[in-house]
Amino acid sequence: MRHARRNLQRIARLAAVGGLVCGSLMVSDAMAGENRAPGTGTAPAAPAAAPGGGVVERLGTSRTAGSWIGDDGRPVVAVTDQGAAAEVRRAGANPKVVSHSADELRSATETLRGAPRVPGTAWAVNYRTNEVVVRADRTVSASDWSRLTELAEDIGGFVRMERSQGTFTTRLNGAAPMFGGASRCSAGFNVTDGQQSFVLTAGHCGPVGTTWFGDRGRNDRVGSTVAGSFPGGDYSLVRYDEGAVPDPAAAGIVAIGEDRGVRIVGAADPAVGQEVFRSGSTTGLRSGRVTALNATVNYPEGTVGGLIETTVCAEAGDSGGPLFAQGIALGVTSGGTGDCDSGGTTYFQPVTSAMASLGVALSGQPPAPPGGADGQPAAPADPSAPAAGGTAPGAGTGGGAAPPWGGTSGPGIVTDIAAGLGPLGAVAPGVGVIGASLVLLVVSRWIQTAQGRRNYREYYSQTWA
Repeated sequence: MRHARRNLQRIARLAAVGGLVCGSLMVSDAMAGENRAPGTGTAPAAPAAAPGGGVVERLGTSRTAGSWIGDDGRPVVAVTDQGAAAEVRRAGANPKVVSHSADELRSATETLRGAPRVPGTAWAVNYRTNEVVVRADRTVSASDWSRLTELAEDIGGFVRMERSQGTFTTRLNGAAPMFGGASRCSAGFNVTDGQQSFVLTAGHCGPVGTTWFGDRGRNDRVGSTVAGSFPGGDYSLVRYDEGAVPDPAAAGIVAIGEDRGVRIVGAADPAVGQEVFRSGSTTGLRSGRVTALNATVNYPEGTVGGLIETTVCAEAGDSGGPLFAQGIALGVTSGGTGDCDSGGTTYFQPVTSAMASLGVALSGQPPAPPGGADGQPAAPADPSAPAAGGTAPGAGTGGGAAPPWGGTSGPGIVTDIAAGLGPLGAVAPGVGVIGASLVLLVVSRWIQTAQGRRNYREYYSQTWA
């Protein structure tokens, strides 16, 4: 029994100390998140363009050549010399020595951009292989292919040419929940300018003035396009009609099919190598990885730059649908090649740059002023469990968008309580852990005191024997 009591006391004390440490870390992390400068709903994390932290910025683009998330989950930074490699190691990242700097790679893409435009081509920087990859689909003629190959050779051996069997197309005209004119698309994310509510979707879905409906019969009017960019960028705003504005509790949920949804809590730029998820009304939830940032695609309709290149598949009707990871909005579907049977490459318009240009933010967050945006990445993660408290609107049909019309779905009880506490909601879990740990510490002390009293009584009785 004495051994059992001592073990119980030891376990209680260790658990209490561990709880105090964990609770303190939770509170510190929550306070750090509260103190970050507000932006376009960006998630608190390291810069997406440099997963290795500030070391990339310190070394500069003449000594580095991009960064990405390695297969082991650790950041990898491409460097051009051993001194830079040593500094990357000291910063806690893995270095990879390469031959060409970011300046050289960027110069190559600028040369390609300055050449006569060839529809059906795309290019992006592959950080892992230290190359600029130029892709041409089957619509590119032999003469254009030959001319591009000669240009690549003139730039240098680090420009790699690839032929694609598919075609680079925008993902229109599939079974989708947004119908406008001759276009059928997927909604992306619910956003706001602080006064009105909008759907952020792809710009190629329809020009300003396009009227959108939520059904094929065009009876359920959603709203109309009031701003956008395509080509150049690929984003647009659909302003809700007064009677179509979604319930605030449902505005932050994107449907992923099978009556499930993911709550979106922030916006960010992804990191190369990150696992991401896309939801679309044609093909539902799909996953893949980011292979490049700042990609350029020459669609038949025009050139779009600054895109996210991924291995996620997409098909017609998925245009405008959301790209996300761990509850963080990353992009809206633009276009690509292939399909979800054979696979392919899909490009996404980053939400950070789109929202900054439009002066909007995710619903429930302060709008960003028009101009540039510095996004933050989300860690690679599962798309999340179903949103508690109801069904994500549109989920039953495989809709891949923020709920654009009808239906309700609220956050879970824990989320409601935290939201009701305001700024205290972020630190409440940590404070609760600390409180429970203090109680456990008092209990362990009581066990020790009670044992001491028993020992004294035993000793006292023995002295009278």
